Amino acid sequence: MKVKDVMTRGVISVEPETPALRAAELMLQYDISGFPVIGQGGKLVGIVTEGDFLRRAESGTERRRERWLALLLGPGRLAEEYMRAHGRTVAQVMTTDVVTVAEDAPLERVVELMEAHHIKRVPVVRGDYVVGIVSRRDLLHAYAARARRAGTPARRGDEAIHQQILAEFKKEAWVPKAAIAMSVSDGVVELRGTVGDERQRQALRVLIGNVPGVKEVRDALVRVDPNAAPQI
Repeated sequence: MKVKDVMTRGVISVEPETPALRAAELMLQYDISGFPVIGQGGKLVGIVTEGDFLRRAESGTERRRERWLALLLGPGRLAEEYMRAHGRTVAQVMTTDVVTVAEDAPLERVVELMEAHHIKRVPVVRGDYVVGIVSRRDLLHAYAARARRAGTPARRGDEAIHQQILAEFKKEAWVPKAAIAMSVSDGVVELRGTVGDERQRQALRVLIGNVPGVKEVRDALVRVDPNAAPQI
C-alpha cells in the first residue's frame, strides 16, 4: 500500500500568526493531535501538536533547569524553551523541523518515521506543499478495512496449506525449521518438535493460523532451554 491510499485529504491547517490558544482549541474541537502550519504561498513551515503544549507556563509545567545544566545548555537553548513555554502565536510554539513523507512512498515508510521520531502524525507533501496527512488512526482504519475484506478464506487442500506454511517458515528467521515436524489433515495442523523460547510457540500459532484454509492449530511442541547444560 502507498501513503496516498490511506492518507487524509483536505487537511485542517493553521497559519503561523494563529494564536496558540486557538490552535489548542481547534485540537480539542476536532479531536486531533496536531495541524500542519502553512505559511505564505501555501508552503509547509512547521507543525503544531499536543506535545508543543506540554511545557507551558499557564499549566505550571514550564521546564526548570538546574543551574549547572543551564550553563551547559547555553543561553540560546534556554531562550528557545522560554519562548515555547510563553509564546502566544503558533509560530512561537510550533516545531519547524517537520518530518514529512511523499504521497507515493510505501506505507511502511510512515511507520518507520513514526517509530524513529516518536510522532503520531506525518504530513504528506508534494514538493513544499501539503496534500494530506497520515496519522496512527489512518493506519488503524487501513488495517481494519483490509482485515474485513479478507473475510473467510475458501476451502483449500491440505497439500496446498502445507506448502504455504513451509513457504512462510522460510521468510522468518525466528522459525526453528530443522526442529519442527508438521502434518496437515482436513485443515487441522499438528506441530511436533522443540522451540527454545515460548514466544516462538505463540508466534508459530499465529503464523499458521493466518494461512488460508487452516481450521485449527494443535501443537505438541516442547520448549528446550538452549542454554541448559546437557544431561549426562
